[in-house]
Amino acid sequence: MIDGHEYYRGKIMTVIMALVDYVPVLLFGICAAILRRNQYEKMSKEIFALLGSGTMMILTAGLFKATWKLLYAAGICDFERLNQAFFPMQSMGFFMAGIAILITTFIPKKENKTRLNAAAAPAVFAGTALFVSVMILGMLGMCTGLSVQAKREGKKGAAILFLVAFLLMMTMGYLSSRDFTQSYVNWIAQFVNIAGWSVFLAGVRKL
Repeated sequence: MIDGHEYYRGKIMTVIMALVDYVPVLLFGICAAILRRNQYEKMSKEIFALLGSGTMMILTAGLFKATWKLLYAAGICDFERLNQAFFPMQSMGFFMAGIAILITTFIPKKENKTRLNAAAAPAVFAGTALFVSVMILGMLGMCTGLSVQAKREGKKGAAILFLVAFLLMMTMGYLSSRDFTQSYVNWIAQFVNIAGWSVFLAGVRKL
């Protein structure tokens, strides 16, 4: 039997873990703001709208997930819809942002508008494999495009940071497939996620 002291200590730690989940969301929000400002002059209005929509979807999905965890950890309610919305929203957000970055990197600005229809995001279907694939492609597109932009501008440090960020994001993806009922897996995943977006933020600031 678990005594009252152990129960409340475990409850507090669970709430703290849920609050830590807001940290990578905040880091991404800062990254997105800097990235949009940096890419604005390089993009046509249509492609910038794609980037803005994608980053807002990612940010909203992160807020949904963190809020669901906090409500659940605090014993307020299990708002499962927030958790269910996370994966499809984040996946499609990354895909849209990745497409926008790749178009901007490899296609002249004046041709961006004509290429937008061909790069439109596909309809959302159910299926974890699809969302995982779309998310990976989006992350790869963002990090590859920004890395190429950084190299063109002679900012090799930023290029390396984007590649490191991608590797950390892939590590986070692997950890998310592990048993999250174990507390240590949650904490490792949290720190890897924070590290990944911290490195990405450092790259965006250099760019």
